[in-house]
Amino acid sequence: MEDVVLMEIEYGVALITLNRPHRHNAINQALLARLFDCLDEVATNDDIKVAILTGQGKSFCSGLDLEIIMKDNLRDPRGDGKGFLEVRHACKKPLIGAINGHAITGGFEIALNCDFLIASEKASFTDSHARVGIPPGWGMTQLLQQAVGQRRAKQLSFTCQPLAADIALQWGLVNEVVPHEKLIPRAKQLATDICLANQDILSTIKDLIEFQDGATLTESLAHEVRGCQEFAKKMQANF
Repeated sequence: MEDVVLMEIEYGVALITLNRPHRHNAINQALLARLFDCLDEVATNDDIKVAILTGQGKSFCSGLDLEIIMKDNLRDPRGDGKGFLEVRHACKKPLIGAINGHAITGGFEIALNCDFLIASEKASFTDSHARVGIPPGWGMTQLLQQAVGQRRAKQLSFTCQPLAADIALQWGLVNEVVPHEKLIPRAKQLATDICLANQDILSTIKDLIEFQDGATLTESLAHEVRGCQEFAKKMQANF
């Protein structure tokens, strides 16, 4: 049976690779279920500090496999009542998207759910929900405008046209664009830097940054100050 998602763990870094290159890593039930298992492993394995998500072949992920629409159970692929966003949000460790090629529609949404993106020069990003006639459900309408601004998000989602890696960098969608052969080495280098951080403080900082997703700037600043004060009190109590 085809191993539709691969995972290698080395020196605290999990490399997760979508592995249906003959279908451009299109999403079916088996791929989604296995991806969920990998994210759960990252979340619960203390030996893993950070994960990298990439694709095998020419594409990162081409979105839903249209051959299995209405056949596979994509809402609850493992039968445990958990969908993609629930599984992703339960994984609190950093997730780097290493975008090796086309990230289309659902595949684009998977990329947007990574903490940040490093892109190959061969990468591109397309939201074709409006063209294929399937509404987004994994965060496209919210995460894309968060990344590039509402007007640019509207342009991408209304026109369904691809965004090349160099423009994605200019728009702030990706952090870096690197030569294709250097994509995984660069992602691993960043992951190694993350592994060297104090993991408790890193987790705190990640939570503080993401707190503003549902709060005002004033509330977020106050939340950060409270956390720092609580940390200082704990340090004093230990001396």
